[in-house]
Amino acid sequence: MKSIIYTEEAPAPIGPYSQAVQAGNMLFISGQIPIDPATNHLIQGGIEDEARQVMKNLEALLQAAGFSFENVVKSTIFLSDMNHFAVVNEIYGSYFRSDFPARETVAVLGLPKNVNVEISLVAVKS
Repeated sequence: MKSIIYTEEAPAPIGPYSQAVQAGNMLFISGQIPIDPATNHLIQGGIEDEARQVMKNLEALLQAAGFSFENVVKSTIFLSDMNHFAVVNEIYGSYFRSDFPARETVAVLGLPKNVNVEISLVAVKS
């Protein structure tokens, strides 16, 4: 059985997808970009501010489903430029304490709304 997860604490979808889907004990969170859900506007302060907003959006979705970053088993980070890697990696890493999830980080030609970072997650509860 699957359940659609929705919270106003994260940006509303900008296409035909759900913010997150829970299937049994697994949670699949769609890629989050740096949109402030309160204003529905993109964060414009640079890669640090963008990465922080993305992580806040992910945290809101985890919490809406009763999960936390401790439950994350897989993440994918998309960057507009690999020169952003160190900054995003530091901010991303501050949300995890131990038993880090599997991850890949890739540079892509373009991201929705021309942002610099997008991150998706998969989490599991035992």
